[in-house]
Amino acid sequence: MNMQTTETAGAPDLRAENLPRFMSVRQVAGYLHINEKKVYELVRDDKIPATKITGKWVFPRELVDHWLLESSHGGLFTDRLLLVGSDDPLLAHIAQELAASVGPRALVSYSPTGTQLGLGLLAALRADVSGVHWGRDSESHIRHPALLQRFASHKTWLLVRAFRREQGLMLRPGLLSSQTTAEALLANLRWSVRQDGAGSHRFLQELLAEHDLDETRLHVVDQSLSEREAAAHIVMGKADAAPGVRACATEFGLDFVPTGWEAFDFAMKRGVYFRTLFQKLLDALRAPNTREYAGQLGGYDLEPAGDLIWGME
Repeated sequence: MNMQTTETAGAPDLRAENLPRFMSVRQVAGYLHINEKKVYELVRDDKIPATKITGKWVFPRELVDHWLLESSHGGLFTDRLLLVGSDDPLLAHIAQELAASVGPRALVSYSPTGTQLGLGLLAALRADVSGVHWGRDSESHIRHPALLQRFASHKTWLLVRAFRREQGLMLRPGLLSSQTTAEALLANLRWSVRQDGAGSHRFLQELLAEHDLDETRLHVVDQSLSEREAAAHIVMGKADAAPGVRACATEFGLDFVPTGWEAFDFAMKRGVYFRTLFQKLLDALRAPNTREYAGQLGGYDLEPAGDLIWGME
């Protein structure tokens, strides 16, 4: 005797293990046990991760799962702060101190990836905060939001100012003299350059353009994935110069040629801003001991720390 299953014949199988990696409106409605109209409302309000392909909404199941966990009871990941994006010595110091202060009660991690990869990780919900710097301070109010607006989820993001910092060239000690010209520095040294998508590489490209120099004229000996790695390559004798900030040059005992100031901002989803861990990070930026350490490194302005720059309309 054949036993009839409890499922209605012809009805879609919406069990989790049978759903595709990318779900349709109908599938995500069944997965969440809501009607399709409510799914469209969530999409319209930018509340659920989705993308439009050939006119149809598609929902990555992994991101939907993450969104559910994040939005449940204030967020499952409120005891986590994963920092990515631009490299910075002061931020690394603060992140280490914050991690030590919270101990095993929470995870605080800082992984410098470069500006653009950091934003990609933020968009993929694989990070909580991404450091951003992209050109001179005077243009950051235009450039930084423009970077964020390349991502579909930018409508739910914020930009918070961390600090201003002095950008320039890190050099092997002894190369500078009163007769040294910028053109000679740029054209006659062994360079460790940063990867595409890193803010320091963007800064170098613009500096070269200001002096009518082509990047292909640089004697590039290697590529560094962080400013500290670039500085280490100079100390190890593998290179003579690299783009970087004054603070990093100070850390490694290198000479430094300043070329301008830039803004360093934090990009994040709005909900992350209100997390206790992120507020602790901002408190640490404003603390007297941080200001003292920033003064020792040199090249920082912490007055704007914590200012909301964009996205809270």
